[in-house]
Amino acid sequence: MIDIQLTGLVKEFEVGKRILDGFSLQIEEGERVGLLGRNGAGKTTIFRMMTGQVHPDEGTIAIAPGKRLGLISQIPVYPEGYTVRDVLDTAFAPLHAMERELAELAAQMGETTDPQVMARYDKLTAAFELGGGYDTETRLNKVCNGLGIGADMRSRLFDALSGGEKTRINLARLILEDTDILLLDEPTNHLDLNATEWLEGYLERFKGTVLAISHDRWFLDKVVKRVAEIQDGKAELYSGNYSFYVEEKERRFQERLKQYEKEQAKIEQLEAAAEQMRLWAFKGNDKQYKRAINMERRIERMRTTDKPTKERKLATRFGEREFHGDEALVITELKKSFGARTLFEHINLEVAGGERIALLGDNGTGKSTFIKLIMEEEAPDSGSIYLGPSIRIGYLPQIIHFDRPDRNLVDTMLYAQNCTTQEARDRLASFKFRGEDVFKQVSALSGGEQSRLRLCMLMDSRINLLILDEPTNHLDIDSREWIEEAVEEYGGNLLFVSHDRYFIEKFATRVWMLENGQITDFRGTYSEFRAFRERQELLSRSACSQRGSKPSDSARCPPAPKGGASDPSRRSGLSPLLTTAPQPKRPGGTKELEKQVRAAERAVEKAEVRLDELSQEAEDAASDYLKLQDVYKEREAVEDELAHLYAQWERLAAELEEAKGS
Repeated sequence: MIDIQLTGLVKEFEVGKRILDGFSLQIEEGERVGLLGRNGAGKTTIFRMMTGQVHPDEGTIAIAPGKRLGLISQIPVYPEGYTVRDVLDTAFAPLHAMERELAELAAQMGETTDPQVMARYDKLTAAFELGGGYDTETRLNKVCNGLGIGADMRSRLFDALSGGEKTRINLARLILEDTDILLLDEPTNHLDLNATEWLEGYLERFKGTVLAISHDRWFLDKVVKRVAEIQDGKAELYSGNYSFYVEEKERRFQERLKQYEKEQAKIEQLEAAAEQMRLWAFKGNDKQYKRAINMERRIERMRTTDKPTKERKLATRFGEREFHGDEALVITELKKSFGARTLFEHINLEVAGGERIALLGDNGTGKSTFIKLIMEEEAPDSGSIYLGPSIRIGYLPQIIHFDRPDRNLVDTMLYAQNCTTQEARDRLASFKFRGEDVFKQVSALSGGEQSRLRLCMLMDSRINLLILDEPTNHLDIDSREWIEEAVEEYGGNLLFVSHDRYFIEKFATRVWMLENGQITDFRGTYSEFRAFRERQELLSRSACSQRGSKPSDSARCPPAPKGGASDPSRRSGLSPLLTTAPQPKRPGGTKELEKQVRAAERAVEKAEVRLDELSQEAEDAASDYLKLQDVYKEREAVEDELAHLYAQWERLAAELEEAKGS
């Protein structure tokens, strides 16, 4: 069944400048499609057409009858005084209406025996239960916890929230509404890593149709199964996720380039032949003249293929300063608070030359503050930050600021850099500021363009510590890849804050995870860090299962180690072994050893029982791939643990035998 049918869409906002020029796209029920294109290509215009906010100049839009459409970027206006909880509750408006009618019908049944009233009550009760009317609170808590909407935020006035917070609340409301078709316009822009991963998990389970505009390449890889790119106002389709799209687009480019070169070679050959025929015609051969004319017409008909082009690679790189010394950065007992709230304390870290570090953490944990402390824009409450004597910093803040935004780009370069007008224009050109663009005021640039200009100015500095705070935030994919080109050739120290997992995976060789006021220091890539944390989670869950408690029950089941500065696993990148049996003490007689052997036996028995349970769970979940994967992961963790417990049990039993013999 077709859920969305877009046919021949044409739209121009300025005469002669068509944004869409015959765009067509068909999306089947349950499909996940990514809508790509440069900024200004018309992606959001298509969404606005589908919701009726904008009408196409030509073409048709058809949505499957009875299907509910939800758009994340559209934030409705709510009555004055509405709290976040009130907004979220609007998702259950049909259920609340049923609830009110049920109450009225119940009151009527106390006064009458009308069978129609009773039939209506029974029918409405079934519909209320089928619609999830009895578990709305559970659903709301689950979605809010996943998106980081705490109880304190739910009590705040919706109008008092930031734009990003409103977007997050609107996403939660749409999910709770359980719409059939989700239109997602940059859904991860205001989400931290945990919330983004929760959303990805939700979309994996979502049975409806998804059409997503996103610059988050990791998100696109995880969520979409097909890509539609807007090229010259039309749709170019790719049957795969983002990674497939990148490879296939390059393959198509090379194929078109070969075809173009083949045509050009043929044209050159025909032009030479036509020229020779004209020469013969000049000598009086009229037949050759006619042949030359026909051949030239044929050549003109062949000149229909434009040479395929793509963005030029960055032609410049950071000026680097050689690093001397053992330590680039040393942080000792660092603490920072704002009022009664302590962001972090007892932070101890050392950075050697050439390291590339990703500083990660949820929104509000203090990542940007941590960077500002290094940059001396904030002062610590206690502790110290030491920079090596040869360190020179290049800094790209999250919010770009220019002292004179009224200046144009050339003047900005002249005042900030020691260069001539021609050198300024050459440098700007290498950063894709060309022609009349260099005479724009800085204030007229987009956020991405301002980041690009600031990077252009940084390139002239000789640095060996580059600090980036959300460098790809709100940038389109082309701009993100452009910044990556600038960073890729840089060989000095790199410290960056980012929620862009594609960027993190590409550059990080070390991860600092800021959470609960501490920093987990992990030496390895982002994928290795994720695997490490996932293993911790599984081991913790397995231990809790054996103790009969839940992972969230901190009183009965402590959480997995956080891997702070004193955690030895941070250096090896390996998860510490989990042991449910008590650690053995030095032998203090056979009675003490007998106790330890019995405790080890009980731990082994519990692990064996859990392993049997997991084998049964695997059989029961044979048709549920996602659940089966979770069971397999936990079973692997329990098997590893059981092998460790067996070894411990055997060693204790041997010590007991030896003690009895002596």
